[in-house]
Amino acid sequence: MVDPNFTVGELFKAKAVIDEQVNAAVKVYLADPSATAHSIAGGYSLDLAAAVSEHGWASSVVANSESSPTLKRGAVRTAILLTRAQKA
Repeated sequence: MVDPNFTVGELFKAKAVIDEQVNAAVKVYLADPSATAHSIAGGYSLDLAAAVSEHGWASSVVANSESSPTLKRGAVRTAILLTRAQKA
């Protein structure tokens, strides 16, 4: 069965989520990696901790103490864009 919820990336392409909202979600996660429910836009929310932990590359980049802050931001952003947002 296909998941009826859009990915954050699909919402971004549709302009339902803007760059600033994605960047804010990245900042929230980097400040608190245990952050769960995060409202992204238009009644959509996502579990930031789950988004990163379920994305193998992003979770390993974030866990690596040698990863640069820029790489960590990019990995978290990728994980967020690929996760499915939940309609509230």
